[in-house]
Amino acid sequence: MTAGNEQLMELRNKHVPGGVALLSPAFIAKAQGAIMTDVEGRDLIDFAGGIGVNNVGHSHPKVVKAIQEQAEKFIHTCFHVAPYQGYIELAQRLNELAPGSSPKQTMLANSGAEAVENAIKIARYVTKRPGVISLENGFHGRTLMTMTLTSKVKPYKYGFGPFAPESYRIPSAYCYRCPYGGSYPSCGCACAHKLDEFFTGYVAAEQTAAIIIEPIQGEGGFVTPPKEYFEIVQGICKKHGILLIIDEIQSGMGRTGKLFAIDHWGIEPDLITTAKSLAGGMPLSAITGRAEIMSQPHPGGLGGTYGGNPLSCAAALAVLDIFLNDGLLDQSVKLGEKLQQRFDEMQQKYEIIGEVRGKGPMLALELVRDRNTKAPAGDLAKKLVKLCYDKGLVILSCGALGNVVRLLMPLVITDEQLDRGMAILEESLAEVNAEI
Repeated sequence: MTAGNEQLMELRNKHVPGGVALLSPAFIAKAQGAIMTDVEGRDLIDFAGGIGVNNVGHSHPKVVKAIQEQAEKFIHTCFHVAPYQGYIELAQRLNELAPGSSPKQTMLANSGAEAVENAIKIARYVTKRPGVISLENGFHGRTLMTMTLTSKVKPYKYGFGPFAPESYRIPSAYCYRCPYGGSYPSCGCACAHKLDEFFTGYVAAEQTAAIIIEPIQGEGGFVTPPKEYFEIVQGICKKHGILLIIDEIQSGMGRTGKLFAIDHWGIEPDLITTAKSLAGGMPLSAITGRAEIMSQPHPGGLGGTYGGNPLSCAAALAVLDIFLNDGLLDQSVKLGEKLQQRFDEMQQKYEIIGEVRGKGPMLALELVRDRNTKAPAGDLAKKLVKLCYDKGLVILSCGALGNVVRLLMPLVITDEQLDRGMAILEESLAEVNAEI
């Protein structure tokens, strides 16, 4: 007899540490497309996508088939010991698809945090410098280095120090809550230019290996820089010989209507990290960079036992086919247009929505108690998540102040599923709006 949600929760509480948090009490038995079904048969519309992992949808038939076919051949050999074609094919495709015209190389790993760790290793190796700069509101993982780079203390860093040395943090391009008290565009994108001043009081440019930035900050609340931001930052980096690492782990793989979100800003980064939706739910990450950089570390300096697992590579190749051959990128653009229109309309109706931001279908609502003071409504964001769940919709909150609701639904979501989910969201939003 299959256990129900309550029974499974009791077992979870007994056998799994509380530090491994759960965002909903539903235990999933199956999932397809944009619908998850729990062990008691209740359907949930998924606007969370496994935290940005299921861009091509749950259990996409082409991904499932690719995994099955590869599993019948072999599951693991370790690429270092007995290499295989799938790893090379995926690296080649990512090199060809990455922004810019420079020759590229790619190494594969398992998780987003592992990708960031390797990107930092490569940057330090190449530049022979120790310093790394990240941004306020940024999230890069939970390992020692990536936790250090991550901005938010609770829950990610609290009690887990000391942290890795030679890590520095600058304000992000959070225009809605400008750290410098400016207003875009009259500010002249001061947050980008401040990087040059940073080298005077915090870390010398000559000691800085890299700066790592998410094109759209995920856990940080979908903070989205203005159009000239990355060009300015890249110019400063080039002037000082600093590598620009773009963390596409949540924003990449079609989430913004482009395969890589940084394409919206039209620059070529030195290094790009991808993971999450790269392999349709299988654990896989990649570090793609200019070949002149990637080729420098010595043999044996990079890698890992499971990196570029054959099943994950097969899944990722299927994912790229779905995006490029099945029109999913176009579908992502259209979804983004629908969502933007709906949210603009909601913002006109509900005072609690202080800002709608993001690109494509990677959109978020920042909730405030007062639009003039911008007082954060973190408690109401939490309540909104609960109201939606009770009505059959899974959404996520985020942001440094816990007052942002983000959307990461599978891009394959049907019009009917989308309309139903948006109806639940708006109905619940109206309830919390009445409390401000």
